Amino acid sequence: MKHSLTQLSLLMALSISTPRLFSQKVQWEKSYGGKHSDYLMDAKPTPDYGFILAGSSLSKKTGNKTEGNNGDLDYWIWKMKENGDLDWQKNFGGSGSDFLQSIALTKDAGYILAGTSSSNKGFNKEADSNGGEDFWIIKLTATGSQEWQKTIGGSGQDKLQSILQTTDGGYLLAGSSSSEPVEKKTTTTDEKTAKSYGNLDYWVVKIDSKGKIEWQETYGGLYSDELRSVAQTKDGGYILGGYSNSPESGTKTENNKGIGDYWVVKIDKKGIVEWQKTIGGDQDDQLYVVYQTYDKGYVLGGNSNSQTSNEKSKSNENGTDFWVVKLDENGKMLWQQTYNFGKVDVLTSLVENEDHTLLLGGFAQGEMSAKVKGKSSKVAPKMKKGTDDFIALKVSETGEELWSTIVGSDGTDILKKVIETRDGGYLMTGTSNSRASRDKNSAIGQNDFWVVKLKDEQKPEKVKLNLEASPNPTQGYTNIVIGYEFDNGTATLVDLAGRVLQTFEITSKTVPVDLSTVPEGIYIVNLKTNYQGKETSEGVKIIKGITKN
Repeated sequence: MKHSLTQLSLLMALSISTPRLFSQKVQWEKSYGGKHSDYLMDAKPTPDYGFILAGSSLSKKTGNKTEGNNGDLDYWIWKMKENGDLDWQKNFGGSGSDFLQSIALTKDAGYILAGTSSSNKGFNKEADSNGGEDFWIIKLTATGSQEWQKTIGGSGQDKLQSILQTTDGGYLLAGSSSSEPVEKKTTTTDEKTAKSYGNLDYWVVKIDSKGKIEWQETYGGLYSDELRSVAQTKDGGYILGGYSNSPESGTKTENNKGIGDYWVVKIDKKGIVEWQKTIGGDQDDQLYVVYQTYDKGYVLGGNSNSQTSNEKSKSNENGTDFWVVKLDENGKMLWQQTYNFGKVDVLTSLVENEDHTLLLGGFAQGEMSAKVKGKSSKVAPKMKKGTDDFIALKVSETGEELWSTIVGSDGTDILKKVIETRDGGYLMTGTSNSRASRDKNSAIGQNDFWVVKLKDEQKPEKVKLNLEASPNPTQGYTNIVIGYEFDNGTATLVDLAGRVLQTFEITSKTVPVDLSTVPEGIYIVNLKTNYQGKETSEGVKIIKGITKN
């Protein structure tokens, strides 16, 4: 009996100390595209439990693509239902190459698209190009109709990487530029007026809610500085993250450490630099994503082929590995960790969960090693998975591995974005060029959008409400989210005295309601819907808060 109790105690201790490393359940996977090449670059969850995909397409009206393209590459977005079925899709482009990089949800339940365009005026493009490539921004309604668009650039190459809606209702555009500033204004486009420092500089442009430029700034050194990620910080400023191989020069205050480094710049709400950090080892370190966490610190995610040197205290296991760095709110390093899957591991995306764990997304190239307790096994055989496979890795708040999932086909699968859906699951989204094989059950063209839905076995599934408002309280727009099927209906906004303030038809599960013109107080939105001849009536209370200065 004593021997049995000892064994039981040992087993219990091992179960507590061993990380929970196992693959999560794949709920479904789907391919979207035409007969040619379609490249997925971004994805966002939507309030109706669905999601929206953003990228570019060379395909005509073929496969499951319902609109043809105009020129070379065109912007292409898919609004999807929660099960991966199509809600609607839209194509936007000019006669040249238009490469969509980023999409953001807006407070009025619409969307804003951001990317790079070489097209002159024509088709969907309303302005000529300033130089080789310009920033091209398109504001859409909730159903995908255009409200306005802007072309912003200089005489050379301008690459828009990311867009976010700011707390004041405007937008921040983050990218890189090799253009010299332009002095003369035109009537149809907005030009670069900020100084140029080197080959490529970080270029940040702040616009208002209608696309008018409020300010712009460049940050960079003598050589190449490529801005890849931006987030608005809790103090109203911004954190910029990307790659730099510049020495101390221009606005860069530290020399590079190896071939190239992580470069993080903290700016205030007007673009003034508050602090900056150059972080790297003796080789090449590529930063792709920066995110402010709940504690006001920052997580930097990318990949590195540097060994232990300079600021890098965690060595690689095999070739290029994921490299994650945690900073405090002033830029001081708190911890760092590397993660190995294949010969070349590229981290492209991350999500902070409600419990402060992190989900890392990326892809691995080459052979992958079997994983034992979070480290590559030296005794397990190599597993040939494919040229490139999707990777999702969940880690604790301090970087400890919890679980990982690898999915792929026999071809090239490049993950660009991992997102958390409103039901508590995750989507792995990217581009695949493979025929149906292994984890992929369908293929359409040369390159397709490929989406894989995961269920996190450790997270309780979120209960979907019949009716909810988000945000609530609100200072302007709120979105009424309907959690059941309906064919058509009406929405009515009333005050507590029963006075009808607005009435309008609805056909979508996400209904934007504008409270910007009504005073602070409590309001009711009543919905009457019809589904296959059956009528339903429900209401939701909304609090209109005091507008912040």
